[in-house]
Amino acid sequence: MEKVVSGIRPTGNLHLGNYFGAVKSFVKMQDDYDCMFFIADWHSLTTQPKPEDIRRSVKTILAEYLACGIDPEKAVIYIQSDVRETLELYLYLNMNAYLGELGRVTTFKEKARQQPNNVNAGLFTYPTLMAADVLQHRAVKVPVGKDQQQNMEMMRKCARRFNNIYNVEYFPEPQDFTYAAQAVKIPGLDGSGKMGKSDGNCIYLCDDDATITNKVKKALTVSTPTEPNSEKPECIQNLFTFLDICSSPEVKAFFEEQWNNCAIRFGDLKKQLAEDLCRIIGPIRERIQQFSSDDALLERIARDGAERARASAAQTLREVREIVGFSPTQR
Repeated sequence: MEKVVSGIRPTGNLHLGNYFGAVKSFVKMQDDYDCMFFIADWHSLTTQPKPEDIRRSVKTILAEYLACGIDPEKAVIYIQSDVRETLELYLYLNMNAYLGELGRVTTFKEKARQQPNNVNAGLFTYPTLMAADVLQHRAVKVPVGKDQQQNMEMMRKCARRFNNIYNVEYFPEPQDFTYAAQAVKIPGLDGSGKMGKSDGNCIYLCDDDATITNKVKKALTVSTPTEPNSEKPECIQNLFTFLDICSSPEVKAFFEEQWNNCAIRFGDLKKQLAEDLCRIIGPIRERIQQFSSDDALLERIARDGAERARASAAQTLREVREIVGFSPTQR
């Protein structure tokens, strides 16, 4: 099977945007591909988190991935910092990366503006660490969003440049892809077009029913339409997007008719939406709590995942060291 690699930074709890936008696809993907999912704790160092925050976030993301359906019997799930081989490949790739091309990466320039007092080398070479994460497993596909496409092009450039410098056809050029027919973009509850942690407009998979209901109640709306079949403002279309992903077709059709007839009651829509979201999130939240309370199980899964990931990466590094001119085995 083709090998797929994807990572997530441990920056807090997963929200509905993560779940419907990526994790549900990962769960389906693990039956059709040789999947490796990692928690990118080294990447998080670019924002200088506290040690206790890293440990807590890694545990949180691991428990939530498992609760969403990532099966360690089907896919490899591991913590990035448990695979030291990544850093050696990161070094080799950095030796062949150039300041100008790294400085032109949009995500670097955006992060530099956001944290002007912490424009560190790790932030600058983020694309080459991302490339090492994937190339160490010689993966051919990477599920990423549009915001990562420039980093993906850098990854392919790293692979091509290594192959050209050493006159080999060793690294494949990984392709970004979407497993589902169309990626699902989950809107924010504040009327914006995308749910995001930094915007404070999220419903988290760990939220209890009362919290979910309260958040939905506060979702932005407008006045009831006065013209039949009128166009929906963005904040209203966002609510209907939620109906698409969590409610039955009959429920969606009912509220569409109510909107078109200028008879819609947003309180009723929000009540129904909250009930349907609670129905979906409730079982996931319960599994998160179960996994989070079993430290021994999480440790075993992380250890097993690290062993499998290191075996894959170590084979690559033995061959890379020989290609570059070093002894294939470290003394």
